[in-house]
Amino acid sequence: MTVPDRKAPPTMTDGPMLDVRGIKKTYEGKARTVEAVRDLTFTLDAGELVCIVGPSGSGKTTLLKIMSGLLEPTAGEVLIEGKKVDGPPPGMAVVFQEYGRSLFPWMTVAENVELPLKHKKLSTDRRKQLVDESLAAVGLAEAHAAMPWQLSGGMQQRVAIARAVAYEPKVLLMDEPFAAVDAQTRADLEDLIRDIWHKFQVTTLFVTHDIDEAVYLGQRVLILSSSPTVVRQDLAIDLPDERDQLSTRSSARFAELRAQVYSQIHRPKEGAAAPAGAS
Repeated sequence: MTVPDRKAPPTMTDGPMLDVRGIKKTYEGKARTVEAVRDLTFTLDAGELVCIVGPSGSGKTTLLKIMSGLLEPTAGEVLIEGKKVDGPPPGMAVVFQEYGRSLFPWMTVAENVELPLKHKKLSTDRRKQLVDESLAAVGLAEAHAAMPWQLSGGMQQRVAIARAVAYEPKVLLMDEPFAAVDAQTRADLEDLIRDIWHKFQVTTLFVTHDIDEAVYLGQRVLILSSSPTVVRQDLAIDLPDERDQLSTRSSARFAELRAQVYSQIHRPKEGAAAPAGAS
């Protein structure tokens, strides 16, 4: 089945689609105040695919919770099409790492994908069209009647991706969605994400701890520092748009970009003491 490209609706503002301005998050404790995120500022234009990567504990999940309206920042703001996010935004969909918990085991695949659409004012025919189109896009055109527990982990994550795509979001957030699958499935899902991004042109922010994955997927990579978190570098990924797991990852430029991201992530904090014996 050939799935027609679903063009993203034009942005209603001349500014960026996603605008993160000076996000700061601190947690007040009895003994001390913990500064988790110091200052995060970046933008995504409509239709961009951008990856965020950083060391463990760098506040990636905290940032996603703030952007999705589930956590209030201590300072700063997030805007989608110029409108401030002050709760779960209607134009955003999120794909989580724990795909098994995000699917209802008593519902079929098609029912899981359709569920968020019931909150929209859509006809039954339109909902069915979106479900069919999205399942076809993730390679599950024949799985409508299957139950989630009958599927492999990779296929369950494809269902979660299809559900997000069917919602027709303006912004898609992905929180380390492939961390729990095996290496071959992960490679297949990475290629699926780029295919879906090309097809539906949705603005996508992909959070990962995997440096190779970030370089392979993104048009840009935002490199975070360790906590308290700032953006150390906004790195343009100048690889060809057409990518594949073998030739892209074995290219000299891929290796150079990967090394650049790695060096930024493992760069010592400013003001940190030099290791013993360092000159």
